[in-house]
Amino acid sequence: MPIIDQKEQARIDLAAAFRWAVRMNFHEGVCNHFSLAVPGETDRFLINPHGLHFSEIRASDLCILDAEGNAHGGYHPPEPTAFYIHSAIHRTNPKAACVLHTHMPYATALCLVQEGRLEMVSQNALRYLDQIAYDDKYNGLVLDFEEGFLIAEVLGEKRVLFLANHGVIVVGPTVADAFDDLYYLERACQHQVLAMSTGRPLKPIDPQVAAMTCEQIEGERLNAQLHFQALKRILQRESPDYAD
Repeated sequence: MPIIDQKEQARIDLAAAFRWAVRMNFHEGVCNHFSLAVPGETDRFLINPHGLHFSEIRASDLCILDAEGNAHGGYHPPEPTAFYIHSAIHRTNPKAACVLHTHMPYATALCLVQEGRLEMVSQNALRYLDQIAYDDKYNGLVLDFEEGFLIAEVLGEKRVLFLANHGVIVVGPTVADAFDDLYYLERACQHQVLAMSTGRPLKPIDPQVAAMTCEQIEGERLNAQLHFQALKRILQRESPDYAD
């Protein structure tokens, strides 16, 4: 088996995240964007080029940007508004080696509810206890560094940001960690939105139980790596070109 260096592996992991975002209905055409810090570097990151659908992105299509937005190879530049979000978060959040922005259906639906919050009413939600920030002011498209850093400031060092009337941003130390959080976040939002549709009050989990469960889940982060490796094996069998 050939040895793959860290930078090549980073491209393969991020390309896999795009493909699985399509399969799980986490994406919206070419409007969402994922990024990943280049291993061993502090000021450059991989991001998807504008104009390619998530389902067709390959590892070699990803472009590299530096903190000022200069391109260093790749297919062609990303959507301009994406750069300011990702650059600001990579520069301010130590947990954000990987940054995933999507308009997932159920998470976005929750953003559309007045004072919409992910409540601690399901087991999937508990992993986000004290890890969610909310931007309650709709900023529209992020057009400059100032707006990018406003979003990064709201996120702080948390893992999840709900954007008012917009979607979500999830960050993590690896693609596997961030994608696993994206997966369970959408499931938690789906359960809550379905429960809210009944018109009955939500039934919260006891705060002490929630804290204990969250601690246990956080102690099992290896599961995220195992889950993502399994997804990559499926892609390798069904769409081997994604890693090219």
